[in-house]
Amino acid sequence: MRIISGKYKSRRITAPSKLPVRPTTDMAKEALFNILNNRYYFDEVVFLDLFAGTGNIAYEFGSRGCQNMTAVDGDFGCVQFISKTATELELNITAIKNDVFSFLEKTALKSDIIFADPPYDLPLEDFEKIPELIFKNELLLKGGVLIIEHAKQTDLSHLPNFKNNRKYGGSVFSFFELP
Repeated sequence: MRIISGKYKSRRITAPSKLPVRPTTDMAKEALFNILNNRYYFDEVVFLDLFAGTGNIAYEFGSRGCQNMTAVDGDFGCVQFISKTATELELNITAIKNDVFSFLEKTALKSDIIFADPPYDLPLEDFEKIPELIFKNELLLKGGVLIIEHAKQTDLSHLPNFKNNRKYGGSVFSFFELP
């Protein structure tokens, strides 16, 4: 994987092959950031990365100037890799090992952008739980957005606060916002 833009533009990051991850493709990531660039000043954003995996998306935010990032993943190896890479790149990423659903139930952290990239084979009801918990617990700041990455076979458009989705290859980004 590589960082597309910002301070670490073109920097390649190689994750250990044993990590249980499916990083967002460069094409999809570039398209996502083209959308976000028009809406946010990254140096002012509070960012939360759920099912963070390798930390791919958090590194991109950090490279673009984001100073306040939290990455949550249930795999100890992923959390270790994110912490190590964040230190090497001098990025302010707090990596937390926790089940994402437990984290969303208990956290008081409010964010401008929440990105969730769960395993594509997660049951639909678990995909639906993500926005439900975020909106119920008021974890988005005013003007904030929740983005869920999923396979094109998964449809989240029926959920409350759904705004739109964008398709890139086999991946889809569904966007949710406060009314």
